[in-house]
Amino acid sequence: MEEKKLYPFRFLPLEDSFAWGRDCFKVADLGYRDTVVADGWLAANTLSEVMDTYMDRVVGDHVFASYGRLFPVQLKRIVCEGRMPLRVHPDDEIASQRYDSLGREKIWYIAKAAADARLCLGWSRNIDASELIGGIRSGGIEALVNMVPVKAGDCFRIKPGLVHGAVGSLEIVEVSESSALDFCVYPWGQPLGEEEFDPAFSVVDALDFIDYGAYAAPEAPASGSEGMKFLADLPQFTVRKMDLRDPLHITGGDHNSYAVYHCLYGKAMVKVGLLEYKLEAGDTLLMPAEVDDFILAPLAQTTSVLEIMTEYKPEMDAYINPDAEEKLEDDE
Repeated sequence: MEEKKLYPFRFLPLEDSFAWGRDCFKVADLGYRDTVVADGWLAANTLSEVMDTYMDRVVGDHVFASYGRLFPVQLKRIVCEGRMPLRVHPDDEIASQRYDSLGREKIWYIAKAAADARLCLGWSRNIDASELIGGIRSGGIEALVNMVPVKAGDCFRIKPGLVHGAVGSLEIVEVSESSALDFCVYPWGQPLGEEEFDPAFSVVDALDFIDYGAYAAPEAPASGSEGMKFLADLPQFTVRKMDLRDPLHITGGDHNSYAVYHCLYGKAMVKVGLLEYKLEAGDTLLMPAEVDDFILAPLAQTTSVLEIMTEYKPEMDAYINPDAEEKLEDDE
């Protein structure tokens, strides 16, 4: 019997509310947070269940060889209306060795920002662990934090070890590795939500991987073709911002990867054969690797989407999936 071909997935969002704002997971395969397919013949299945069954058909051969049945990225929208707790995450190597997990390499794209909005990114000067602990105990940590004014359209890479948070009224699109490893550094005296941080992940456990140097803004990644800009080009994932002016014919090509499309503003349509999937601002669509030929078109004069995928690169870390090297060798 011929297998049914996979189709673009919409997911039911999962929202958590906190003292400072809320998180809304658009795509997640975290166990405790696992988005559910909204429609089609796989409706009511979680992303992890889809991955368990369809594996490389969802993510592509090379991605599956590195990550196995774990979908490699997550996407959420963060709405901050106060002071988001300062947090930090480890890299893949530390996360794998200590927690049998991926790290939490991430980017923050600013979708909306009031005039008072700021990100907390690292330190305003070089400090050390003892000064950090002293600031936490005394409540004087704010004097150490580097505050960066932001506006809609700004994008920041949040590297492992970088203490970060947000202050004011703003909305952030977060793309990160599929991991729950955020360690709370300082909650600003607010109660922590039960789903916000694992109590086992404390600042004490993070002291040896926090970056204590003064924050230095990284160079912006090179732009792509007209109307397209790389926001991140990492081994774990790439993110492109696409300002859609005309329909794009997208084929699998050499990347052999899933693609996630998140509409920032305007309206767009994905057309697969005779089927059409509309995207309005805030909507997200996961294109399985098996769906490797489709049209992405704007439906409004000003339309912009994020495209997220994991492209095959030789430096992708084999330890993410212990069987990766063996599988690749067997395929040769």
